[in-house]
Amino acid sequence: MNISAGMVKELRERTGSGMMECKKALVEAGGDLEAAVEIMRKSGLAKADKKSGRTAAEGLVSIAVSEDNKRAVILETNCETDFVAKNEDLIEFTDQVAQCILNSPVDALDELLATVLPGGAGISIDERRKELIAKLGENINVRRFERFVSEAGINASYLHGVRIGVLVEVAGGDQDLGRDIAMHIAASSPVCVDDSGVPAETIEKEKTIFSAQAETSGKPANIIEKMVEGRIKKFLAEVTLVGQPFVKDPDQTVGALLKSKGASVPRFARYEVGEGIEKEESNFAEEVMAQVRGS
Repeated sequence: MNISAGMVKELRERTGSGMMECKKALVEAGGDLEAAVEIMRKSGLAKADKKSGRTAAEGLVSIAVSEDNKRAVILETNCETDFVAKNEDLIEFTDQVAQCILNSPVDALDELLATVLPGGAGISIDERRKELIAKLGENINVRRFERFVSEAGINASYLHGVRIGVLVEVAGGDQDLGRDIAMHIAASSPVCVDDSGVPAETIEKEKTIFSAQAETSGKPANIIEKMVEGRIKKFLAEVTLVGQPFVKDPDQTVGALLKSKGASVPRFARYEVGEGIEKEESNFAEEVMAQVRGS
């Protein structure tokens, strides 16, 4: 049958797929647009399954905050290349998922993926994810998220581009202070808020290392003990938020800044794209060819 250019154009607008794929689906569907959409959707899901095992260590971080700053969400979505991480469809999808988490009670990732995407024609987040895999030609994963709900304080946030995002809950402070603290966390990457958040085994491990180093000095045991205590104190200052020098005023610690404002930080979350994912070495030219082939 005759498949008009207008029919192909409409199918492309609805699916975001290539012209030849759209024409092939329309021919298979006998010119029925809805049937062609379904054919392409099934084809897309099959493509997504083939790509599910590929490493996705690039991507973006999205943050959503309620108008009253009482609720906030941070989310990481991964893809295979930073080229696709800049794609508007992936950015829009990630922002939509973050808003969905903000406005729903979901706590687990599998529960989130099964959630129907608002305004998404009744499809789930996972189904939309698979459609994007078919369209963009890369494996895409919704990797992790956290939701903060603050009763007594507020939530503040900071995004450094799309690769680093921070949520911080501040009690007794305002948005300006919260944003400053979030920016500090993005830059300085503390492990936890204060000493209580550092695992005891981590401290013992550091003590063992420092003791071994100090013993080579040949100094008396009581002096070595004081040296180790000093090194541990320095270590804790480096890894805890309140112990670090504040990036905008290194003459005072974050802890001193918070105290001067009558504020505290109950918790924070810092996401950096791809952290903890073992990335495969790849050839840039091969990546480009893979994009061209849509494989």
